[in-house]
Amino acid sequence: MKRPEIVLFDLDGTLTDPGIGITNSAMYALKKLGLPVPPREELYEIIGPPLTDTFERLFGLKGDDIMRGVHLYREYYRDRGIYENEVYDGIPEALGALKEAGLKLAVATSKPDEYAKEIIRHFGLEPFFYEVYGAAMDETRNKKEEVIAYALQELGVSDPETVLMVGDRAYDILGAAAFHMPSLGVLYGYGSEEELISAGAVRTVRTARELPEAIL
Repeated sequence: MKRPEIVLFDLDGTLTDPGIGITNSAMYALKKLGLPVPPREELYEIIGPPLTDTFERLFGLKGDDIMRGVHLYREYYRDRGIYENEVYDGIPEALGALKEAGLKLAVATSKPDEYAKEIIRHFGLEPFFYEVYGAAMDETRNKKEEVIAYALQELGVSDPETVLMVGDRAYDILGAAAFHMPSLGVLYGYGSEEELISAGAVRTVRTARELPEAIL
């Protein structure tokens, strides 16, 4: 893997651990919908994919009920769940080393823009990033490849092979592959090594502290 010029970071499971906030938000929505609420450990699977996919594929909602589920989820998330979150150990140091080395860093996440930017600001990560690119709140841009396409366009990238995607789930790796971008998987998040390698990650790291060496 050659040294990139730009690095796109996923947010959930890569920069921060959102497990409590996301699962609490899902539990709140399911309870409001009158649906069974599974144990928290069974809900960690929803970290990564777009919410519409989660409510349809995992919770079996159809039609208008999908967006009703999304709205209820956000009812809890925007005020409480967003802050039930923490930065992974070693992330600030890793980002600082990469920026000092001259790389341009940005966030590319399936989380809506306004939430992603608030999380980056709240946890003091804003100085490390050129910009934060997220999903559209109306779900018109929510799949990972759509967010990456948006980021590449806004960054003025002509050669995606000069960009590296870093993420913890297959969605990140497959999203990058759609643009022939290399990708690096992190194993401290919510995806397995098998998932990431099978999706096409060039390599994986076990801790955030390994990121600078792996990328540079």
